[in-house]
Amino acid sequence: MFEVLVFVYENYWHGDACPELAQLGRKLSAAGFEADDISQALQWLDGLSIASHHTELIDISQSSPEHHTESAHSLRVYSVAEQDRLGAACLGFIRFLETAEVLSPHMREIVLDRAMAVATQPIDLDDLKIIVLMVYWSVGLEPDALVLDELCDDADRVAH
Repeated sequence: MFEVLVFVYENYWHGDACPELAQLGRKLSAAGFEADDISQALQWLDGLSIASHHTELIDISQSSPEHHTESAHSLRVYSVAEQDRLGAACLGFIRFLETAEVLSPHMREIVLDRAMAVATQPIDLDDLKIIVLMVYWSVGLEPDALVLDELCDDADRVAH
């Protein structure tokens, strides 16, 4: 499924340029992807669309701290299911992105929602990076160059 998501990201740079799911499914099939991978990816993308369009997003790089609903002393407590699904490496990476102020709390929750929608357990760190990249893509934000390098460090998956 993640290869399909990478293909979508590479071919439709902005989420709003992506065709409707039925048409996208036909394009993915024509590109040679397996029907099962296409079905999983389309279902995952539909959930991403719902999550990203029904969540208030705050660009933390351009907003002042008083606009955030979380205080500097807030702590996100992960459920046992989230801990099992993500593992220490993925949770550490999410924390790294938050500390670097490139992943807002709202975007983090979308990442967690989409990570929990993946069947594999635990999620591979490279797969989580694709999820983070797709969350940026779905909300129309492009990560800065250093973040993009960190998300796309696996040359076999994303050719940016």
